[in-house]
Amino acid sequence: MYDKKVIIPGIVIFLWLFLLPFWYNMGKATPPPEPKTDTPVIKQLTEKKCIEDTLFMKTSHMQLLNDWRDSVVRERNRVHTASNGKQYEMSLQKECMNCHSNKSEFCDKCHDYVAVKPYCWDCHLEPKEKK
Repeated sequence: MYDKKVIIPGIVIFLWLFLLPFWYNMGKATPPPEPKTDTPVIKQLTEKKCIEDTLFMKTSHMQLLNDWRDSVVRERNRVHTASNGKQYEMSLQKECMNCHSNKSEFCDKCHDYVAVKPYCWDCHLEPKEKK
């Protein structure tokens, strides 16, 4: 091999530089955020339940909101029947943001953690939070 005195150290330095960020961050995972559900509306509820169960809402709320959007816009259906049989109006602002009015402490914490930028506020008015 020609120039092995230059190539081998070059490969070692390249690998060291490439793997440095992985070694630096090893074992430093940020714990997932706990969204705050202590809004005045939620505190007043006797039965503190969301439209669906917590696990479903954590994993599939965006799919639910997309299904709601399609159902309202394309089929003019504005009533959602939950898995427990209770009916809700399909509205991000009237249903979801009524209880979860603390957007920065509820929505934004998780969305920032997983680095997603939902497009809810492209069509809907972003809620004004009371400080």
